[in-house]
Amino acid sequence: MTKVIFREAVRADLPAVIALLADDVLGKARDFTAVDEAYEKAFADISADPRNQLIVAEQGGELVGCLQITYIPGLGRHGAERCLVEAVRVRSDRRAQGLGRELMTWAVEQARQRGCALVQLTTDKTRLDAHRFYLGLGFVASHEGMKLAL
Repeated sequence: MTKVIFREAVRADLPAVIALLADDVLGKARDFTAVDEAYEKAFADISADPRNQLIVAEQGGELVGCLQITYIPGLGRHGAERCLVEAVRVRSDRRAQGLGRELMTWAVEQARQRGCALVQLTTDKTRLDAHRFYLGLGFVASHEGMKLAL
């Protein structure tokens, strides 16, 4: 297999990223559509924000994974930034082959190089395989997350 390249997404990647987000049990239950004005705006906002990165994993010219990184300044850890990782996806035909581990290891290293004090993420309570995956990477289920849909 060819080497996996991790890079910032470009506009041409947007349809493939949306397909990756829809390509799991939770994604199928959400209303992912073709690229529309809302996705275009969100992509433009992420791209313009120096604290946000939409990262894709490319192999052999195909997108096989993605995640979003947001760097959050804060006072809670003596002014250190934290790295929030969201929307981690690996294409269904590439799961359980080490790509997710490689993608997350890359993201953690980016945070480390930036000087972040920690990397945090949330994962849906029903995604037990994802929980095992993140625990295997050294993440600790140290907090209870909460969300309020608006």
